[in-house]
Amino acid sequence: MSDHGHDDDREHGHSHSHDGPAPGHAHGVSADTDRRWLLIGLALIVGFMGVEVVIGVLAHSLALISDAAHMLTDAASIALALFAMRLAARPARGGYTFGLKRAEILSAQANGVTLLVLSAVLAFEAIRRLVNPPEVTGGLVLATALVGIVVNIAAAWSISRANRTSLNVEGAFQHILTDLYGFIATAIAGLIVLTSGFSRADAIASLVVVALMLKAGIGLVTAASRIFLEAAPAGIDPDTVGDQMARVENVMEVHDLHIWEITSGQAALSAHVLVVPGGDCHQVRRTLQAQLRDRHGITHATLQVDHLGEDERDVLQISTRPPDDQPGYGEDAHGPVHTTTPHEH
Repeated sequence: MSDHGHDDDREHGHSHSHDGPAPGHAHGVSADTDRRWLLIGLALIVGFMGVEVVIGVLAHSLALISDAAHMLTDAASIALALFAMRLAARPARGGYTFGLKRAEILSAQANGVTLLVLSAVLAFEAIRRLVNPPEVTGGLVLATALVGIVVNIAAAWSISRANRTSLNVEGAFQHILTDLYGFIATAIAGLIVLTSGFSRADAIASLVVVALMLKAGIGLVTAASRIFLEAAPAGIDPDTVGDQMARVENVMEVHDLHIWEITSGQAALSAHVLVVPGGDCHQVRRTLQAQLRDRHGITHATLQVDHLGEDERDVLQISTRPPDDQPGYGEDAHGPVHTTTPHEH
């Protein structure tokens, strides 16, 4: 019967206590440890960013100001990650049945959009400076960039110690890496200005930073949008998963298969499974859940398992060959029907 799929709680160790998250679903970050590493990275970034802005203005270096703008987005991403961690740690209750785990996705998308806007502004200014280059103090640019390389290495190391399965934490880490590459480009530009007087090197270095910001921003927005649109996690093909499920012993058909991400690194799946008459529904469900966990890392799977041919008044039956006298039969199916026989996806 349709209640066969409700034994998942025993399999995953769910608890209905409202005192905290269910023990069977310890996903994401270790809050106390990760907050400490993120705060260290944040302190390094914010402290050096203020110094860099002042020196960038004094040296008339757009490359340094571009780096500082990028560091501002890094600081914002770390701060949002810290805030999102606190929200995501709250237990699921009331209307938020998954808790507030997608708070980190909201902040990641906001950070990505900010990167794209800043890259557009800085690209405009860099092109303007290519046409009319100002006088740039190469020595200050070089010295500041070298110090920035050291600071970014320290900050990147700190954040790499946190749990990078979080889209926010990984995004902050990748941003600091792009900052590191940007400082290397700025140091090279400062050296060129110092030795040759070629001031346009500063604007060229700024465009390199802009390109890195664009790459990071597009990556973050794309990843966050996939989660908001409930797309299947990257690397998981729903058709392949459905076909594998249909090949399990005693399974006749799998339909209404949905795979999505609750938050970064936390995939979920739901499906309606029909088994042969007289087959052990509970054993099929356990086998399918083990397969999903071992092959695809999906530990949050909700399966409705029914016998094929049970009373149609109680069970929705969907077939790849609907009876001729029931033209509307199967219209409620979402997505393809997976069976062991050849079928279309």
